[in-house]
Amino acid sequence: MLADSDTRWKWGALTAYRIQSDIRLDGYLLRGRATPTVRQLDEVGARADSLREIRGVDFVRSLDRTVCDVVVLACVGGAVQAMLHGLGRAWQGAERRPVVVTGYVGVVYEKLADGLLLRHGADVVLANSRHDADRFREVYRGVGADDGSVVECALPFLGGAPYDRGRSTSAYTVVFAAQPSVPESRADRAYLLRRAVEHARRHPDREVLIKLRSKPGEHTTHIEELPYQKLAAKAPGGLPANCRLVYGNMGEVLDRTDLMVTVSSTAALESLHRGIPTAVLTDLGVREVLGNHHFLGSGCLASWDELDAGHRPEPDADWLARQGVAAAGDYEQAFDAARTRVTALRTADRLPPVTPYYTARTAPGYLPGILARHGLDPHGAPVAGHADAPEETGGLRRVARETVREAARGAYRHGVQRVAPAIRRWGQL
Repeated sequence: MLADSDTRWKWGALTAYRIQSDIRLDGYLLRGRATPTVRQLDEVGARADSLREIRGVDFVRSLDRTVCDVVVLACVGGAVQAMLHGLGRAWQGAERRPVVVTGYVGVVYEKLADGLLLRHGADVVLANSRHDADRFREVYRGVGADDGSVVECALPFLGGAPYDRGRSTSAYTVVFAAQPSVPESRADRAYLLRRAVEHARRHPDREVLIKLRSKPGEHTTHIEELPYQKLAAKAPGGLPANCRLVYGNMGEVLDRTDLMVTVSSTAALESLHRGIPTAVLTDLGVREVLGNHHFLGSGCLASWDELDAGHRPEPDADWLARQGVAAAGDYEQAFDAARTRVTALRTADRLPPVTPYYTARTAPGYLPGILARHGLDPHGAPVAGHADAPEETGGLRRVARETVREAARGAYRHGVQRVAPAIRRWGQL
């Protein structure tokens, strides 16, 4: 399995185990800005039998030498497309090849066509719900591409104990699931933090947890320019005693949650799956850029004012069913179709060549740039300069390389979190 961030690692590893539990999972982390840290991997909790960091071009070379049955590509669309071309070329003429599986880590609320067409060419493109499966097939048919790879399943990390509304706990717990990039502006993020803090002050008998995805300096699937930790440090009067920042596995946080609040995080689906009252905030509007438009018709849209007054949203059952949230208890069956499809492909006498929709003919101005970012030429072959470089170096050279990489990451983080926002503020003057 190849993953390029903490959340995609979680999706890919758990998807592999949902498809077949008794497997050997060899994990590869694609080297880049979002490569997860050891702490992030520990927090996710999905384990592999082996794990190494790798460049895309080296992943292609390693799969050419490694015997495996299934390859899960849990990456951003461009990386998936590059690997499809690279692997497809590496496997040309082979009698047997692995089954290639890919999909999305959560709610698909932006770049639907772009992301889907970059994933076309995989043997199986998993859709996390009936709603997504219908949309995926429509996109593929719309460009004249084969839509037979689309398979409906569910998010692999749903689960946990159902919520007991009558439970007695020491404190009613409200969790605000923060997101790295939604909303984007300092004002909006400060507003959301302020409202969570005010909710804690209005309800001293409640515990308000602000669930964060990463620590300052770490990256996730999305870039976080304004970490809530920094905003909280400057909050007037500080955080009240019943309000605090927390990290950790989302499933463990949900074990003690009585009300989930978010703008549009996939955590809302995890919460709804357990039957936990869940609020998708409308304070900043219902807008595509926020992703909360995905929850239209869910019954979960609410404002902090309503929550302050005691409102607990009730989800719409039909909406839940279309979104793959199997609160009724048939969650395990959601992966039957994926298991059947992968097993049929894996045991087939011969698989067809990997044939993505994007080729040098259909996208000559787009595809070469995507491939080049991963060390591949326009035909999917490793570029000489990338392919000839050693995968690992030893001694002082390895230490020097790691030092340079950490310095580069530090410079990048500084640019993203400090310089870029300052430039944007200057432009608004």
